[in-house]
Amino acid sequence: MARAGRTDIKEIGDPQSCDYWRYCAIDGFLCSCCGGTASTCPPGSEPSPVTWVGTCENPADGKRYIISYNDCCGKGGCGRCFCNRNEGDKPAYYPPKNNDINWCVGTKTNAYHCSTAVVVGVDES
Repeated sequence: MARAGRTDIKEIGDPQSCDYWRYCAIDGFLCSCCGGTASTCPPGSEPSPVTWVGTCENPADGKRYIISYNDCCGKGGCGRCFCNRNEGDKPAYYPPKNNDINWCVGTKTNAYHCSTAVVVGVDES
C-alpha cells in the first residue's frame, strides 16, 4: 500500500471525481475508482518508490498542501476515472514536478495501474 499521509485535515469533495482538490496536478487513473483510496494503492498493486509532487489548495480550510502523487504499479491499467490536470506541471527535464513520466520504474514490473494523491504537509511559503 502507498503511505497514507496526513489524516488530520478537514476535507470536502468526492475522491472519485477529477475535480477533487488533491488532484490539481494528477495524471492517470484515480486509485479511488480502482479499489484503493485517494491515498492508498489497491490490493495487488505496489506504490512506486519515486513520485512527483504538487501543491493544491484545500477549499475546506484555504490552505495549500504538498501532495505526493504516487503511481500504483504491478497490474495493468485500471481504465476507470482517468484524470489529467496539469497545474504546476513542469517539463520532463524537471522530473519531480512532471506528471508524464512512467513512475513505476524501480518496481517489480513497469506496469502502471493507477495514481494516488497523498497529503504530506502544509505549504508554508
